[in-house]
Amino acid sequence: MYDLEYESVFFVWAFLIIILVLTRRKHKAVMNLPPGSMGWPFLGETVAYLNPYPANTIGTFMEQHISRYGKIFKSHLFGEATIVSADEGLNAFILQKEGKLFECSYPRSIGGILGKWSMLVLVGEMHRDMRIISLNFLTNSRLKTHLLREVEKHTLLVLSSWMNRPLISAQDEAKKFTFNLMAQHIMSLQPGEPETELLKKEYITFMKGVISAPFNFPGTPYRKALQSRSTILKFIERKMEERREKEEEEDDKDLLGWVLKNSGLSKEQILDLVLSLLFAGHETSSVAIALAIYFLQACPSALTKLREEHLAIAKATTQTELSWDDYKKMEFTQCVISETLRLGNVVRFLHRKALKDVRYKGYDIPRGWKVLPVISAVHLDPSLFDQPWHFNPWRWQQER
Repeated sequence: MYDLEYESVFFVWAFLIIILVLTRRKHKAVMNLPPGSMGWPFLGETVAYLNPYPANTIGTFMEQHISRYGKIFKSHLFGEATIVSADEGLNAFILQKEGKLFECSYPRSIGGILGKWSMLVLVGEMHRDMRIISLNFLTNSRLKTHLLREVEKHTLLVLSSWMNRPLISAQDEAKKFTFNLMAQHIMSLQPGEPETELLKKEYITFMKGVISAPFNFPGTPYRKALQSRSTILKFIERKMEERREKEEEEDDKDLLGWVLKNSGLSKEQILDLVLSLLFAGHETSSVAIALAIYFLQACPSALTKLREEHLAIAKATTQTELSWDDYKKMEFTQCVISETLRLGNVVRFLHRKALKDVRYKGYDIPRGWKVLPVISAVHLDPSLFDQPWHFNPWRWQQER
């Protein structure tokens, strides 16, 4: 009797499992995935996708795939089944539905080197909370009174160092400027001081590992980056202890002090937050500045227009320091910035993951698949921008 009951239960469960499997197969069969290729087993198409190419192009991989499959296609990238989007509408839809239909999904190696509390890795409410904490520090009044003054001070410092130098590297100078600015903004570190230079040296090693292959073996850039990360975190932790010992009334003048005083975050969360903000603020800004110099030297008319705007603002004021009102008058300057970000593509693509099955323009995006909105493909789309490969700041005046 017992054996019969056992067998009947077994057959019921087996039947249910078979029904479940068949249902899932049927569900997958009716899904209309975008066209594309999954590439080689295990490797997929990641190597071809990551082949280096100029910032003002979309690269051979994207050109060939868009030509063959259209602006939305499937692939296998970064070890996962992926939907790649060069479609303006889908990219906007993905970003608009952040946290509802899609979430950040960067490779594990990024989380391993930036930390599990990095805003680049966090998703959901924790990501939102960390973002709010960062934005609360950077209020509009602080932008007007503190950050603008710091930007001008560091700009003058870099420009003065160019005297009597026959040749400069725009990329190196941009990196030096943005690192010093972010180091002071986040931890009140002064440019040129031994501790600032030591931190900069470790940060350079750290950055080389972030953009390297995640091979954690002795001597590899990734292993060296992990070691530098440990050194940087110890440096930040020491600064945290110094702040707690002093307990100064105005200890919230930089981001580290403000977070210690107002956020209620744990030590580990603060360490990862500071490191990720140093990384994000430094890398994007330094690349954008270097690209702006590169584009402007090849476009004399834009450089002349930019100089005229700044001279007009300088002549119209008796103040020696740049004011918020002066900044707001820089309309053509903003056009140059917008065009630099469009053509330079500082951030070429984003890592996202579908939280639910999503249908868009007749195509299905399965739950759990990686989704790659390729921002550069939209920026360089001839159907959206006239002569998109040309540096033309005036196009943004037409937008306004």
